[in-house]
Amino acid sequence: MMTDPIADMLTRIRNAVSVERPQIEMPASKVKRGLADVLKREGYIWDWQEIESAPANQLRIELKYGPNGERVIQKIRRVSKPGRRVYLGARDLRPILNGLGISILSTSRGVLSDREARQRNLGGEILCEVW
Repeated sequence: MMTDPIADMLTRIRNAVSVERPQIEMPASKVKRGLADVLKREGYIWDWQEIESAPANQLRIELKYGPNGERVIQKIRRVSKPGRRVYLGARDLRPILNGLGISILSTSRGVLSDREARQRNLGGEILCEVW
């Protein structure tokens, strides 16, 4: 039984990037689709798609690497956990590594990056940080 599907997704991405796999698959959910969409908009992955299968739909993510095999995702870490939720308002959102990284938030308007949340003046639960 999986208690934290978002942490499972981030671990799958972290493990795949460490061995330079071109793509990964995982069970799909609405939050995972939102996370993948933010990663695509911010340029951390090439693309994602949902594949229909028997027990549950699968989410396939195509990972991105540089021209010489450099990792685009250096680190990805879970911030808000099931035992300790972390919420921030729009004024409290700070850039990660002076703008080189992003925070991904779950807001009332969906899953957004910290840049998008600051533009829309929204706060929410910080799901993860990527750089």
